[in-house]
Amino acid sequence: MLYELILLDLHSKYILVNHIVNDLVLIGNAKKIRKPKPWKHPQPITKSELEQMRDEFWDTAPHYGGQKEIWDALRAAAAEPDLSQAQVIVDCAGVIIQNTDLTICYDERGAKYELPKYVLSEPTNMIRDN
Repeated sequence: MLYELILLDLHSKYILVNHIVNDLVLIGNAKKIRKPKPWKHPQPITKSELEQMRDEFWDTAPHYGGQKEIWDALRAAAAEPDLSQAQVIVDCAGVIIQNTDLTICYDERGAKYELPKYVLSEPTNMIRDN
């Protein structure tokens, strides 16, 4: 019984120390959001087609895992033209940025969130609607 209590206490301390170390690493590795690099769609698309693709992505993304709150924060950050405001959104939501263009992010539980370029910026070959 005493042996089990000692093991439980050691395990609890290990988890606490591991959590603190992970938090410090994340703080030290915090990345700032940057504007995505220019990209080209396989064929020219209109603004309305791009919006339709984006809507379809955001409607289905939560079904692939992760937390709805994180998906909502990523959607708000992706739609935000001011990068400093987008940074505040992801920071407040606890999003961990792997790629500074937001194409790959994680939540605090380790779930991965992959965002396609088309939800983050417009292609260089977009056809302007009349």
